[in-house]
Amino acid sequence: MAESQPRLLLVGLDRYTLDACVRLGVEAAVVCGAAAWDDGLMSIPPELTVIRVDDQVSVEAVLMALRRAGLGADDFDAVHTSDEYSMVTAGMLARHLGVPGLDPETAVRFRDKSIQKAVVRGAGLPAAQCVVVEDVFSVSDIQELPFAPAVLKPVAGAATALTTSVKSVDDLRARGEEYRRKQTGQRTFVLEEHVVGDEWFVDGIVFDGELLFLAVGAYGDPCLTAIESGQPLWLRHFDPAEEGWAYEKARGLVGSALDALGLRDGSFHMELFHDGPSGTLTFGECAARRGGALIHEQIQAKFGVNIAECAVQIALGRRPAIDAKVRPDVFGGCYLPVRPGTLLDCPTAADLLALPQVEFARIEHPVGTHFPAGPAHTSQRVGQFMVMAESVEQLTGRFDEVRRWFDERLWVLPDGLTTRGRREFQREWRPDADFGDTLWR
Repeated sequence: MAESQPRLLLVGLDRYTLDACVRLGVEAAVVCGAAAWDDGLMSIPPELTVIRVDDQVSVEAVLMALRRAGLGADDFDAVHTSDEYSMVTAGMLARHLGVPGLDPETAVRFRDKSIQKAVVRGAGLPAAQCVVVEDVFSVSDIQELPFAPAVLKPVAGAATALTTSVKSVDDLRARGEEYRRKQTGQRTFVLEEHVVGDEWFVDGIVFDGELLFLAVGAYGDPCLTAIESGQPLWLRHFDPAEEGWAYEKARGLVGSALDALGLRDGSFHMELFHDGPSGTLTFGECAARRGGALIHEQIQAKFGVNIAECAVQIALGRRPAIDAKVRPDVFGGCYLPVRPGTLLDCPTAADLLALPQVEFARIEHPVGTHFPAGPAHTSQRVGQFMVMAESVEQLTGRFDEVRRWFDERLWVLPDGLTTRGRREFQREWRPDADFGDTLWR
């Protein structure tokens, strides 16, 4: 009798997880929220079943959609997600269906930054102190900062969104008033100590409590610094041979933090702060999924490991066979920023791939997308590209060259122009097309 195909309830869209399900022969039902569906960037392979919901973070919405589709506990072997905001949802669904999945309590430790930091510090590991701000819209009762300078961030955020540095109570109140005017959906925040140093990131795979694989890298600038300076984010991976010291330094803290937080199976993305002068390494935060940006692509290029496929195998109870083959080249990814306004035209991914040393590129927004002034989070970009280089210096130099090349061919209609201003812009953008006044002769 032929072995039946594994069945997975997958919450949220992730291009490499979807691809892994198809290649591994997994019968996956994919829960897709309205926002992801309307965005349309990621295509769901026809081999997989689509479960449309209004809100994929809502357990209620998912359970109702499954019931409408005639699906229940007997139809799945496990529940899995790569979506940061759906971690607790996936854990609750797994518990309800009685199948393997991330434990909800563990998911909470990875989602709530105040709980996470308390757990890590309780284990005797270095991490920033933090206090909870119950309602960032109303901070008038706070008379002084618990730490100065401090970092203000949502208690369960992602992509450095709504994250700012505050140096005084006046800064905090100004930020709270700004968020109140904007009516941000997140109102519970944390204030935490500002930790100095370079920002590292570690992505890896753990199975039955054993750390099977980790890849250590660094951001060009800490994420918050990149946001506040308006500079595009870039990141690269350390080489295990040439920069083995970074792996030796990170491994112990990573393993201890994962043990404290209770992640025994799956993928993770951890951020650490490395203070060069003192050599100290401090825990930043950790997610129970792989990192964003082009981290997946960089790991595949540098190490030959498909971290999304490993995570799917682990979700189904299988120990992945990891055979890392490290390439000596330097791989790094960089964001393609846009100017404020409405996107009209830009080079394609194929155009970028035709440039020397560009190994991968993705344009993520269609024509007509409006970009507000100032980056609000690390995902504020029109696309991304990955470069292969012989050295870090060559890598960063190539980043600058490609970004300049892209910007010279980027057309964004600025906000606030008069009709005359738009006509002048149009003549520059399309000198071959006359949309001006004419006379009949």
